Amino acid sequence: MLGAIAGDVIGSVYEGVPTKSIDFPLFEVQSRFTDDTVLTVATAWAILRGRPFETAYREFGRRYPRAGYGPGFRDWLHGSDPKPYNSFGNGSAMRVSPIGLAYDDLERTLAEAKLSAVVSHDHPEGVKGAQAVAASVFLARSGASKEMIRKSVSARFGYDLESSTDEIRPSYGFDVSCQGSVPEAIVAFLESTSVEHAIRLAISLGGDSDTQGAIAGGIAQAYYRAIPPRIVEVVRQRLPGEFLEVIDEFSERYPLDR
Repeated sequence: MLGAIAGDVIGSVYEGVPTKSIDFPLFEVQSRFTDDTVLTVATAWAILRGRPFETAYREFGRRYPRAGYGPGFRDWLHGSDPKPYNSFGNGSAMRVSPIGLAYDDLERTLAEAKLSAVVSHDHPEGVKGAQAVAASVFLARSGASKEMIRKSVSARFGYDLESSTDEIRPSYGFDVSCQGSVPEAIVAFLESTSVEHAIRLAISLGGDSDTQGAIAGGIAQAYYRAIPPRIVEVVRQRLPGEFLEVIDEFSERYPLDR
């Protein structure tokens, strides 16, 4: 889960000022957690406490109202009777990585990913994006090879994962849809050699950098297991205490090597 949060924090400063290079400073003074982190922690909290995903997202989202939510989600967050709004935005995919870590079979993982998505993002593409990321995390932490992950996710979800980041990057731009950002983030992981490299590749596409960094980073941590201590230290320094408590409790209950 910390891989996803690291991708969010590192990508936060490149969302408005995109880069097309992997050679960029990992952290700036302005680097911060955004809505991706808030809702990822909320997902983990819901799993730990056995609470509905809707409850978790509204509780955490309202406590951190300036984290950068999209307008549709912001209306949902503060509505008196929230209903899903047929969104296929990548908000469903950015928050789902804890689900890929918590359950011991793929079908349960997919079912929980759908439950987490449909409270707000009930469009089929919104559900698909969440399920594809959760499945990738599950397969990565279960010991699947990258080629197995590529073939499984492509076959189940119909995503094209054959293009390289070098092929994607020149014409790629900002895209917050699941169908226009999730496959590219998964490709960044598939090409990577480490958690840091996966995050750098995802951000270098020049798109929705914090969310794509979060998606690639979450899968990469499940696959590579370790995050460089220098990244962990800086990221943890930029998180509230209540986030750290959830992250540490979740990591203890759902260790990658179990």
